[in-house]
Formats: sequence, C-alpha cells, structure tokens
Amino acid sequence: MNLDWYDWHQSELTPQRLYDILAFRNAVFIIEQNCIYQDVDGRDLVGDNRHVAGYLDGELSAYARILDEGDQLAIGRVIVAAKARGMNLGLQLMARALSACAAHWPERTVHLSAQAHLQPFYARLGFRAVTEVYDEDGIPHIGMDNYRPPSA
Repeated sequence: MNLDWYDWHQSELTPQRLYDILAFRNAVFIIEQNCIYQDVDGRDLVGDNRHVAGYLDGELSAYARILDEGDQLAIGRVIVAAKARGMNLGLQLMARALSACAAHWPERTVHLSAQAHLQPFYARLGFRAVTEVYDEDGIPHIGMDNYRPPSA
C-alpha cells in the first residue's frame, strides 16, 4: 500500500487534479449518499483556499477542502473512498488538514459543518459543537469549532 499526501493551494490545482477532486466528491456526496446538491459552488479556485488530498496506490482516496473565510477557516467536503474506509484515513486526513490550517493560518479558529452522526469522530480531534443539529441538503449536520488560543 502506497499512500501519498498533498496540500495544494487552489492555484496549484491542475485540470487533472481538479477533475479528480470533483469526480470524487460527486461519486461520494451525490451518488453514494443520494443527495442532490450543487457541489461546484465557485469556491474551489478562489482566494487562499487549500485542498488536502491522499492518493492510495495512485488513486484519490481521501480529500478535504479548506476555505479561508476571513476570521475563521472552514474544513469541508471531507471524504474517504468506500474502498479505503476502515484504514484510519479519516483521522490521517483530518490531521493533515489541521496541520495545513496551523501552517498557513496560525492562531485561527477552524470551523466545520459535520454530518451529525460524525460528531464523536470530530470531538476526538478537539472540535466542539457550537450549533444545534440542523438540516443541510436533507442530511442532519452540526456546526463545530476547534479554537486554537493565541500563542503567548
């Protein structure tokens, strides 16, 4: 098993990388989860947004998008391929995403809109609920933050 990780600024997304990412998100979020929504939201290729990707044996198998939203960061579109689940890639992916946040935007709050059933997973990574459960595209979600206090 060969696993390669990447942390790309949006300007580093080649057409092939972007195609791989969008096809992967479509396969999981729209087809697998049977959720019709507009995934291509115009935010992938703007600002200082980043894309964390894990390729298992040359195939995109884990992905998260980091959006710079001014006063906070938002990690979203967090996915692991069905065939790679159970291999701890979700934890590795989030560790990489959080490391990217710390490296590129030190001392910023990180927010995510988690599928509600994944709240315990994100809590293990230091996230805490900051909203009640709400509906997002027909799936229960909860807002969570991982605040890093300023350094002394």
